[in-house]
Amino acid sequence: MIEDRVVSPEYDEEKDSPETEINLRPKSFSEYIGQEKVKENMRIYIASALSRNEQLDHVLLYGPPGLGKTTLAGIISSEMGVNMKVTSGPAIEKPGDLAAILTNLEENDLLFIDEIHRLKRSIEEVLYPALEDFNLDIMIGKGPSARSIRIDLPKFTLVGATTKAGSLSGPLRDRFGIIHRLSMYNEKELATIIERSASILEIEIDNDAALEIGSRSRGTPRIANRLLKRVRDFATISQSTSITYEIAKDALNKLEIDEYGLDDIDRKLLITMIEKFEGRPVGLEAMAAAIGEDKETIEDVYEPYLMQKGFINRTPRGRIATRIAYEHMGVKYNE
Repeated sequence: MIEDRVVSPEYDEEKDSPETEINLRPKSFSEYIGQEKVKENMRIYIASALSRNEQLDHVLLYGPPGLGKTTLAGIISSEMGVNMKVTSGPAIEKPGDLAAILTNLEENDLLFIDEIHRLKRSIEEVLYPALEDFNLDIMIGKGPSARSIRIDLPKFTLVGATTKAGSLSGPLRDRFGIIHRLSMYNEKELATIIERSASILEIEIDNDAALEIGSRSRGTPRIANRLLKRVRDFATISQSTSITYEIAKDALNKLEIDEYGLDDIDRKLLITMIEKFEGRPVGLEAMAAAIGEDKETIEDVYEPYLMQKGFINRTPRGRIATRIAYEHMGVKYNE
């Protein structure tokens, strides 16, 4: 399962309690590390809205999972001094569900919809007038006797989060006045996040250890915090009062996470491409069958990071492993 991977950016409630996850979330822009341009712009937008005593314009946050979109929504809510209601695209199954959520909002509330690209089209149609005119059109009755009534809604701010901005319909995307892309973090930013989290978890950590964990966290704070907790387990068992570089490196090696942040599944995919397909271009379906995963998982979960790091290239004929992949897997590269 994807969720069983330590380096999965998806949140796993079974392994990390919600209480711990919430405690590690920054509560203000001053605590939020990284995404400097986004923070700078959001501070301006929020200050401007507060000075006019108006609600903030609707916000769309997009980017890979685990970069802090939900956290950023919470900070926006806190900085605006308003309540935040949380839901997700898959949880809103019918227009009536959305209507219930919208009619329970209070003036200037923030509504956060995660995975907003998964909203059904019929639900989007209900959302459009709510975003533009703050009213809701509801059909009463069926057949010839059906009639539409309009309900006024309190002014609110919608913050939508998505990992697939391209999957959003044009009409929905156009209704967001503020759009920001969250980018991957560098090692120093991740090390700073790890040191902050270690302080909250009340465990000491060396700078070199934080950098080592950060370098294997695939540019993602959520993974960095998860790895910190797992390394903390090794430190606890070894009866160490702090996480040293040696403990961090040994723990990460035992977790089979290498210096590039690749785990055993990533390496299995690469070695399959190199050895089983002998370096030839391979199609997505053939690759999925070879490693026993569905093609959507490979395309959405494994490939993006491997391509970002230069291990895989996409060609018109299929995927191919690069020279870097051969070298990393210890296989001779033939020109």
